[in-house]
Amino acid sequence: MKKITLLMAACFLSIVAIAQENEQETFMNTEYNKWSIEFGGGFVKPSSPFANGYNVQGIAPYQASVGVRYMMNEKFGLRTNFGYASLSEEEGSLPFETSYYRATLEGVANVGNMLEFSEWTNTFGLLFHAGGGYSVINHEAPLELDEKDTTFNIVLGITPQIKISEKIAFYADFSLIPNVGMERSWDGTEIIQTSNRRIDDGLLYNVSAGFNIYLGSNEKHADWYSEESTLKSKIEELEDRLAKVETDLIDSDQDGVPDYLDREPNTASGVAVNSKGIAVDTNNNGIPDELEPSLDQRYVNESDYVKNQGGGLNVKELLNKGYVNVYFKFNSTTPETYSLEAINYLITYMNENPGATAELIGYADEIGDPTYNQNLSERRANKVKEILVASGVAEGRLTVTGNGEDASVEKSSAPARQLVRRVTFKLN
Repeated sequence: MKKITLLMAACFLSIVAIAQENEQETFMNTEYNKWSIEFGGGFVKPSSPFANGYNVQGIAPYQASVGVRYMMNEKFGLRTNFGYASLSEEEGSLPFETSYYRATLEGVANVGNMLEFSEWTNTFGLLFHAGGGYSVINHEAPLELDEKDTTFNIVLGITPQIKISEKIAFYADFSLIPNVGMERSWDGTEIIQTSNRRIDDGLLYNVSAGFNIYLGSNEKHADWYSEESTLKSKIEELEDRLAKVETDLIDSDQDGVPDYLDREPNTASGVAVNSKGIAVDTNNNGIPDELEPSLDQRYVNESDYVKNQGGGLNVKELLNKGYVNVYFKFNSTTPETYSLEAINYLITYMNENPGATAELIGYADEIGDPTYNQNLSERRANKVKEILVASGVAEGRLTVTGNGEDASVEKSSAPARQLVRRVTFKLN
C-alpha cells in the first residue's frame, strides 16, 4: 500500500507541476473554454478488509459523483471531485450498511491531445487523472457508530470521452481509490490491527459514466482543442477567402472591371469602359464609340442614308450590299441593342414590297469549334427570323441560312471579330 501511495502521489505532483509550467506559456490563450462540470454515477467494488461473515463478492449497489474541472491549457488541468457510495451485503453475507463520502483534488492530463487524436478523430478523447483527498466512512448497520472512520484517499483513473456537441461530452471512468489508514472493516464490526493490514486494505474499484458540461463562450473546450487542427482550419478559411477574392476578380469580358463590380459584364471585347464596366458611348446611340468607325464599313451611316434619299443607293441595295446588318455579342443569339434598327429597315422594306422575299444569312467568328459555330450562325439567323415574324412579316417569305465562320477578318482582333458576328440580308 505504501508503494502505491507514493506512486500515485508522485503522479499527481508531476501533473500539477507540468500543468503550471504550461499554464504560464498559454496564459493569454483565449481560443478555448477551460471550465467544465461533471455528473456521473455507477458501481463500486470494495476490497478487504471485511470481518468474518461479511463480504461483497460482486459490486456494491451504486455510487455517484460531481466534479469541477479547470484546464490550464489543452493538455493539463486540475479537478476537484465529490463522491458518495453505498456499500451493503450481498446474498450469503451477514447484513451491513455503510456510507462512503470522499473529496479529492486531482491533476488531469489530456492524453488524447498529447497523442494527437485530432489527426484521426474529433469525437473520441481520453483523460488521465491522479490525486488525493479525504474520505469519511459512516458505519450505519449492524453497528450504528457515533464515531466515523476518516481516512486519506488516493485516486488514479482513466476517462474515455465521446463528444456529443461542443458543450457536452459523454464519459466513462475507471478509477482505483485506496483509502489509507482505515480503522475498521467496511462492515464496521472489526477494528483493524496494524499488524494485520494488507496492501489492498481500503481499496475501492470505481466504475462510472456520466456527462461533462463545458462552460464558456468560446466555440471549443480545451478537451477538444488542437493547435494543429485549429491552424489547419484557419488555413482552410484563408484559402476559401482567397478563392472568393479570385472569383470576384474574374473579368469575363476582359474590360478591366471585375465581374462583381461590372454592370455590363458582356461588353464587346476591346472597347473602352468606365469605372462601372459600361462601354463608353458619348453620343448615346447605343454603339460603343470605338466600334462606330468600323461599323461604318458594314452598317448604313448618315451619308449613305442621304444618298438613298437623293436617288443614289436604294434600300434594297443597302440591304443586299451589307450596309445593314444585325450584330451579336460573343457566343450569343441576342442581337445588340443598336442592331434593332437594322431589323426595322428590313421590316419596313418587306411591308412596302409585299411580293419580296428575304434570305437571312448568319455568321460567327473563328473563335471556338467550327461545328459549334456553324450551328450558332443558324441560330442567330433564326433569332432574327423570329423577330421579323413577330413583327408581322409572313414566315413563308423568309428563309434561313447558316454560313458558319466568317474568316475575312483578322482572328486576333477583337473589334474585327465583332463585325463578323452578324446576320446579313439578301432580298429577292
